[in-house]
Amino acid sequence: MLFLLVAFGLAALLVIPLTRVLGTRVFLVAALVPTAAFGWALVQSPAVLAGRVIEESFSWIPQLGLTLDVRLDTLSWVMALVVSGVGALVMVYCVRYFGDDEPALGRFAGVLLAFAGSMFGLVVADDVFLLFILWEATSVFSYLLIGHRTASKASRGAALQALLVTTFGGLVMLVGLVLLSVDAGTTSLSAIIGSADPAAPSTIVAVLLVLVGALSKSAIFPFHFWLPAAMAAPTPVSAYLHAAAMVKAGIYLIARLAPGFAEVPGWRESLVVLGVATMILGGWTALKQNDLKLVLAYGTVSQLGFLTVVVGFGTRDAALAGLALLLSHALFKATLFLVVGIIDHRTGTRDLRRLSGLGREMPVVATVTALALASMVGLPPLLGFVAKEAVLTSLLDGALELGFIGWVALVGVVLGSVLTVAYAGRYFWGAFATKSGVEPVRREREHPDFLVAPVLLAASGLALGLLAPLVDGCLSGYAAEFGEVEHPYHLALWHGFEPALGLSALTLALGAVLFVGRARMAATQDALSLRFSATEGYGITMRSIDRLAARTTSLTQRGSLPFYLGVIFLVFGGALTAALLLNRSWPTEIRVWDYPGQLAIGALMVVAAIAAVRATKRFQAVVLVGVTGFGMSALFALQGAPDLALTQILVEVVTLVAFVLVLRRLPARLGEKHASSHRLVRAAIGIGVGILMAVVAVVALGARTDQPISLDWPGLAYEEGHGLNVVNVALVDLRGWDTMGELSVIIAAATGVASLIFISTRTDNLPRVPRKAARKDLRARLIADPEQQERTSWLLAGRTLAARNRSILLEVVVRLIFHALIVVSLYVLLVGHNAPGGGFAGGLVAGMALVARYLAGGRVELGAAAPIDAGKLLGAGLLLAAGTALVPLFFGVDALTSTWFTIDLGMLGTLDFVTSTVFDIGVYLVVIGLVLDVLRSLGAEVDRQQEEEAGVSS
Repeated sequence: MLFLLVAFGLAALLVIPLTRVLGTRVFLVAALVPTAAFGWALVQSPAVLAGRVIEESFSWIPQLGLTLDVRLDTLSWVMALVVSGVGALVMVYCVRYFGDDEPALGRFAGVLLAFAGSMFGLVVADDVFLLFILWEATSVFSYLLIGHRTASKASRGAALQALLVTTFGGLVMLVGLVLLSVDAGTTSLSAIIGSADPAAPSTIVAVLLVLVGALSKSAIFPFHFWLPAAMAAPTPVSAYLHAAAMVKAGIYLIARLAPGFAEVPGWRESLVVLGVATMILGGWTALKQNDLKLVLAYGTVSQLGFLTVVVGFGTRDAALAGLALLLSHALFKATLFLVVGIIDHRTGTRDLRRLSGLGREMPVVATVTALALASMVGLPPLLGFVAKEAVLTSLLDGALELGFIGWVALVGVVLGSVLTVAYAGRYFWGAFATKSGVEPVRREREHPDFLVAPVLLAASGLALGLLAPLVDGCLSGYAAEFGEVEHPYHLALWHGFEPALGLSALTLALGAVLFVGRARMAATQDALSLRFSATEGYGITMRSIDRLAARTTSLTQRGSLPFYLGVIFLVFGGALTAALLLNRSWPTEIRVWDYPGQLAIGALMVVAAIAAVRATKRFQAVVLVGVTGFGMSALFALQGAPDLALTQILVEVVTLVAFVLVLRRLPARLGEKHASSHRLVRAAIGIGVGILMAVVAVVALGARTDQPISLDWPGLAYEEGHGLNVVNVALVDLRGWDTMGELSVIIAAATGVASLIFISTRTDNLPRVPRKAARKDLRARLIADPEQQERTSWLLAGRTLAARNRSILLEVVVRLIFHALIVVSLYVLLVGHNAPGGGFAGGLVAGMALVARYLAGGRVELGAAAPIDAGKLLGAGLLLAAGTALVPLFFGVDALTSTWFTIDLGMLGTLDFVTSTVFDIGVYLVVIGLVLDVLRSLGAEVDRQQEEEAGVSS
């Protein structure tokens, strides 16, 4: 089973490129996988019929106890046959339904196959989380299939509606599944069902939550409205997803849980009432439709309500009848949808008011349709008749045993069946009858193999009806899960004259009367039509959400940074104040400083912070803010943390450069265009948050009662990371996963900065000056103008700058220190495991070297100094770090596990190399890429834009 799931996934990817070569014949290739799944399920038939359960398991995340468990028993075996068999036939049908000019045909084939795989996995899944993942996967793939024709607004709207409704139900269901798994102590669905306590309050809540997901998936009232709208999808999608597969997922889940939870209070009552309401509502609405596909759509809603009543009834006989009904429904409803596709394909319309005389033009299609409709209404000898007789008998017995709710189920099903007969007659009459006053439709000739799928499906319904005792033997394994009964019901084509046969005849007679009096019925429906529908309710809900979102956005997203910060600080301050008021662990003593130097540095930082607030020029404010950062670096250094001090200093310098680059595009003076307002309010918020944080710091220091874990870190760093620099070992080894996340954040930040400047593309456009070309250009300039010998260029791009922008002193200094800074950065990188430094600090040092080159020579010099794209550096760094994390898995140990090697260098001694250094090199490259991205976007690109503006203005 797990192998088949992998095969579905790989084949879904493979068919996309194959479409370019095979065209619509790619569906024949796609059909091979569900055909193989169908064949595999048939091979397992003897074992399943003998009562064996076939199980497979694969350890997914052992640390969390998560496994991929799949299980094949009677119920999942039947569903696997339906999903794979109907899926294969639908894919064969697609060969003739679509043309080679169909847009995105390969995508459609791949998504359809992926949906089939997800549905197959869903019905065999025995782990609740695997079940949920595949459950949501079917919603996503159905969204893509319904919205296949992206140019159609109706298709896009229907796809979104289906996704929102089913996903909402799925999330509610997830809560219920988690509650059930926690109560049972296992994620195995079979174990949860086997150990269920129907009377437990938590079980009642969990089961009802799960039912919300099942009902939304199977379009049961009040979630029924999404299914008719989904008929905007191509007909093969309707035949597969909305007749045989996706909508059956909820029915399957109800059937799966029924043996353990049918006696949960509210289970039977909810399913019977909602199922009956859905059956009657769907049948009533189907009688009003003029589009053949919509007749079937609302008919499907009605039949899904029928199935919900039966499979959720919770008795042994109803379970047997429900599984037989599920099988027959998949066969006849898929047939009818495929027939609609053929009619539409050959006539160009599905409007039953415009169709006339097709019964003579298409006798085979008419015969196939008649068989499918006969099974739907319950005429012998079709499987639908066998299932309907079983349903009526089981509900009649249940009504006598259970009382009121049993009678509600029986009467509701009978009324719904009357409507089923009526709209079945309307469908056949509308599609094939010769109507007076309507021009007969002439069909287009098609390939006979277009009929293969509907003929096989309709013939299967007939064959299985004739083989009712065999079907009973195949399905009784599921019914046995409800326990033994004294007189068990058995599926048979003839049970003699019994009450169920009488009720069935009554539904046929009353349904025929409704069809014959369809004109009067239409008038009655118009008189009783409601002005409000579930679809309108959905629309009102979505519009209300949109309006609420717009108002909330206009209220909170004003485009004002001070407003955002004020809201954040107020909420933050309110939460912390509440926590402090509830605090009971106040310190008994307060130590103001460890040594007087801390007080002096702190005072300097306070003065700089106040001066930054009072500054009138932007550059002045930025420099003063940097003073507070350098003060923090001094505190780190004096406190015995040189590594942190070094990193903080480098960060402050790079940040200062980035600020300066941005300030070039802003007015020099603060408030020149937008003056500050509400200064007293801002000051009050700032002072309040500052005091509050000081109190929090004091309380946090006094709240600690146990020794911190950080005391053990030096030992862990040396023993597990083989390094003496605790900070660096923690970053690249002990807490390497955190660093992986931080690298992703850095890359996202770099991408965000670049996207603000490069609107159309992120491609590196730095000018490149080859060294040979630069020397040749220099010689040419000297020959042309010998006076230039007085001032030679110390940098490759020096002469590209205007004379007023050049500084020979800066060029000389940068020329002398650049290579030294690169060497220092490498040194800081390599010694970081045992001394202050590491990949982050080393990358910042190298970044500072690039900053110096840019400041001295401009964007051309930056292009010469960094002849590689920043994106490649970012990607290479992340790939190197991720590769280092994953390589240990190939040696049977956990990810990010490090080791070390001692290399004998002879007279030079020995060298210890730790594999986590490779991870650190990845960090080094990412940091350099970030700095380079900032320089090329905020620096070089802004330079280029200013040059273009100057050229235009001149």
